[in-house]
Order: sequence, then C-alpha cells, then structure tokens
Amino acid sequence: MVKNGVAAVIIIPLTIVAILGVSGYLIYRFFIFDYLSTKSLNDTLKKYKINKTPFEIIKEYHEKKGQSISDKDVSKLVKQYRKNEPEQFLAMYDSIRENSNSE
Repeated sequence: MVKNGVAAVIIIPLTIVAILGVSGYLIYRFFIFDYLSTKSLNDTLKKYKINKTPFEIIKEYHEKKGQSISDKDVSKLVKQYRKNEPEQFLAMYDSIRENSNSE
C-alpha cells in the first residue's frame, strides 16, 4: 500500500510539470514567437520608412517578375518569410524599387 502512495507522490507532480512544460512551449511557439517576429518585421519596415505591408511587398514583387500568385499563396509566403527569412522583405522591396526606377 505504501508503494502506491510513493508512486502517486512522484508521478502526479511529474505529469503536471510535463503538461505545463509542453503547453508553455506550444504557447511560445505558436503565439509569442509569431507575435515577436511580426513586431520585429513591422519595426524593421518602419525603420527603413517602407509604407507597404509584407503582403503588398510579396504580391508586387511577384507581379514585377511576371508571376501570378494567389492571395493564399502570398499569405503562406508572408508567414514563411516572417518566421524564417525576414531579410527577404527588404531584398524584395529593393528589387521592386530598382525595377521602378529603371522603367
């Protein structure tokens, strides 16, 4: 009987800590990280006085390249670039600006 009590004393706290750890990681990964990457990107665009949204930058970039891209695909690219390669927005914006100046 004593063994069951000892097991409960060990298993219950470990289970609670594991659940809290996993839920904390998921909250960070899907909400906090997304918020921070969006804020960082918006701050960077504002710093360089770019008045376009990331969505507009990607859409215009692909239009200048002569590619038709759906809004759903643009949204996927925004999310991917925002999280993994935020510097791509500046590169695309520079490319758009250079094409506009050369025309």
